[in-house]
Amino acid sequence: MSSSSLYTYFKEVTAMSPIQYQKRLRLQEARRLLLAGASEAAAVAFQVGYESPSHFSREYSRLFGKPPIRDIRGWREALREVESAE
Repeated sequence: MSSSSLYTYFKEVTAMSPIQYQKRLRLQEARRLLLAGASEAAAVAFQVGYESPSHFSREYSRLFGKPPIRDIRGWREALREVESAE
């Protein structure tokens, strides 16, 4: 299969390009690491393959709607509310 055929088929199946798919996977893994208590967003950025923490933060914000720290803080607060309601 040629690379252009693979690209076309991949986009048909996933509704995104291979690069967009890879970026989404990296950012989802970063979110998982941050929620699991990883130390800092910059360290997580490097861990998932970003060379620039600022670029990571921009991409993260674009996908999840908030910068990493605010997003994780919001998730943790929501989790505490759920736990306290039980």
